[in-house]
Amino acid sequence: MHSERRAAGHEAGGASARAEAPARQERPERADGGRGRGFKWRMALGIALLLLAGAVAAAELALRFGSLPMAELPQSTRILDMDGQVLSSLQGGVNRRTVALRDISPWLTKATLAVEDRRFYSHSGVDLRGLARAAWVDARHLSREQGASTLTQQLARNLYLSHERTWTRKAKEAWYAAMLERKYSKDKILEMYLNQIYYGNGVYGAEAAAQLYFGKPAASLSLAESALLAGIPKGPRYYSPYTRLPQALQRQRIVLQSMENSGAIDARQRRQALAEKIVVRPMPDNRGQSAPYFADYVRKLAASKLGIEERLLNEGGLQIYTTLDSRMQREAEAAVEKQMPKNSQLQAALVSIDPSTGYIKAMVGGRHYVDNPYNRVFAATRQPGSSFKAVVYAAALESRAVTAATTFRSEPTVFYYDDYRKVYRPSNYNDRYFGADIGLRQAIGTSDNIFAVQTLMKTGPETVIAMARKLGIAAKIDAVPSLALGTFPVSPYEMASAYAVFAAGGVKREPTAILRIADSAGHTLYEARPKAEQIVSPALSYVLTDLLGSVFEPGGTARRVAHLLHRPTAGKSGTTSSDAWFVGYTPDLVTSVWVGYDKGRAITSSEAHRAAPIFAEYTEAALAGVAPHAFAVPEGVVSTDIDPASGLLASAACPTRVRAAFLAGTEPTGTCGEDPESAAKDGGGPQSLWSKIRGWWKS
Repeated sequence: MHSERRAAGHEAGGASARAEAPARQERPERADGGRGRGFKWRMALGIALLLLAGAVAAAELALRFGSLPMAELPQSTRILDMDGQVLSSLQGGVNRRTVALRDISPWLTKATLAVEDRRFYSHSGVDLRGLARAAWVDARHLSREQGASTLTQQLARNLYLSHERTWTRKAKEAWYAAMLERKYSKDKILEMYLNQIYYGNGVYGAEAAAQLYFGKPAASLSLAESALLAGIPKGPRYYSPYTRLPQALQRQRIVLQSMENSGAIDARQRRQALAEKIVVRPMPDNRGQSAPYFADYVRKLAASKLGIEERLLNEGGLQIYTTLDSRMQREAEAAVEKQMPKNSQLQAALVSIDPSTGYIKAMVGGRHYVDNPYNRVFAATRQPGSSFKAVVYAAALESRAVTAATTFRSEPTVFYYDDYRKVYRPSNYNDRYFGADIGLRQAIGTSDNIFAVQTLMKTGPETVIAMARKLGIAAKIDAVPSLALGTFPVSPYEMASAYAVFAAGGVKREPTAILRIADSAGHTLYEARPKAEQIVSPALSYVLTDLLGSVFEPGGTARRVAHLLHRPTAGKSGTTSSDAWFVGYTPDLVTSVWVGYDKGRAITSSEAHRAAPIFAEYTEAALAGVAPHAFAVPEGVVSTDIDPASGLLASAACPTRVRAAFLAGTEPTGTCGEDPESAAKDGGGPQSLWSKIRGWWKS
C-alpha cells in the first residue's frame, strides 16, 4: 500500500513537473545571454580600476621623473616718491642667511614642528586628515580660509606659487609638495623651510632672524627664544617683538604649550622657558631709508588695497608709486627737529596735503623712528583744542547763525544745557577776557572760548557734528557745549583732511598716498582714483579762510610766527593741558602739526608754543619754489568795512574799521554812528520831516 502510494505520488509529481516545464520554456530569452546587470557593473568596475591603476602609475612616473618648476626667488619691493626716487626698499631676499639644519637650534626645529606640522615626519607631503577637515570647514562656511597646509606645502607655495586663495593653487601646492617629498629627505625639506620662512621686519630664515632679534646665531637659541621665533610667521606684523612684544609673548606661550602637548618638552621645561626674560636686541638704524613713518603707512595701505599678506608684499618685487615729495619731507623733518628740545621725550607729528589733489606730500610720525615706530599722525587719542573751532565756525556760517559782524560779550559766562539740568562754565586761557562785546574775527584771532561756546549754542551742537562728519572727522563726538573747545580726540590726519576742504574751496578729496602699484613685470595691480565732492560752498570756504587769517594779525595767537610767513595763510592754534596744535593752510598746502607727550603728560607754556613755528618754517621752506598768491574770491562773497565794536557798516563817524567778508545776503545793512531807523533811504541824504519827528519823539 505504502509503496503504491509513493509510486503514485512520484508519478503525480513527475507529471506536474512535466506539465510546468513547457510554461518556463515559453519565457523569452534575454539578449545578454542571461548574464544580467551584474555583469555590466563588474565590467564598469574593472575598467574604472584599470583607469585608476593607469592614473596612479602615471602619477608615480610623474613624481619620480617629473621636474619641479623654477623657484620664484624673492625680489625687493620698492616704495617710490612722486619723482620715482626710492624711499624704501622692503627687504625681500636681502636679509637672508642660509645655514645647514645642524646649525639651527633643535629647540627651534621642535617649536616649528609643534605649531606648524606635528605629523611632518609621518605624512608624504599632504596631511589627508587635515585636508579633509579643512575642506569640511570651508564647505560649511562657503569660504577658502581654512589652512591645513603641511610644512612641505608651505615650502612649495613659497617657492613656486602665489598666495591667492583658490582651489587650483591648493591642488598645485599639494602636487609640488608630493614632488618635494620624493626628491628630498625630510630633514632637507625642514632645512629649506627654516631658511626661507619670513620672520618679519625684512628678515628671512632662522639665522637672519636670530641675529636680528637676539644678536646670536640660530644654533645658540634657547628654548624660550626659539618659541618666540616660531610664533612669528603666523603673523609677522602682529607678532613683531619690536612693535607688539606683548602679543609676541602671548604667542610664545601658545607655542610652548603646543610643544608640551606634542611631547617635545615637559611641563617643567615649559615653565622654565616662560620664566626666562626675553631680551630683544634694539632694531638697527635703517640708514638710507627716507620717510620711514610714511613707508610703514604705505606698506599697510598696499596690503589692504591688494589683499596680500606681508611676506608677498615684501618679496614680490612690487613697485609702489606714492605721492610723497622728498624735498618737502626733508623740510618737514628739519622743522620738527629744529623745534624739539634735545634729550627730551617731547614728541611731534606732522602731515601735509596738497588741497588741489588730496596727495599726501610729507609725513612725520614722531622724532625717532628706530626708538619708536608708532605713527602719531594717526593717533586718535589727542584733543585738538581750539583748532577744532574752525569746524564750529564753518557750521555756524553755513547755517547763518553768525557772521563776521556777530558780537558776543567776552566775560565769564555760565551755559545751561540738557533742559537746564546741566551747567557748563568755560574759561579763557589764563582767565583773560575783554569785558566787552567782540566780533567773530577778533574772537578767532585771540581764540576766545566764550565766543566759541556762544556760537555753538546758537548754531546747535548737532549741526556742528554734522559738519565734522561732512569734513571727514569720524571720531566719537557728543553734543555738549565743551565740543566748541575741541574736547573730543581727533587725529592730526583727520584735522589736516578737514582743513583741506576749506583750502580747496569746499571740495573734499580723499587723502591719497599711493598712486599706483605695479608687479615685477610692470603690470598695474592698483591705480588710485580719488573721489572729489563739493561738500561746502566756495563762498563759505573763502569767508572762513578770511577769518582764520586773523590768528597772524597783531593780538592773534600765531602773531609770533607771522614774520616767518610771506604768503597768504590761514590757520588755527589749539592748546590743551597736554597737547599743542597748529593746523593751517595756503592755497597750495595744508599742514597739521601736533606736539605733546605720548603718555599725555602736561606740557609747559614754552612747549605749547612749538607747534606754530614748526608749521610756519615748514610751510615756507616747502613752498620755496612756489610764488605767493592769494586765495581766489568766488562768487557769493561780499567784502565790506565794518565797525568791529558794533558789527555795523563802518562810516566816517566810526573810530575803527576792519575789512570783513560775508556770504552774500548776510552782510550788515546798518551803519555805525547812525540810528538805523532814522537813516535816510537814499543812503545818507537830508532827513524827511517824518524822520525828524520820530527822532524828536524818541529823544
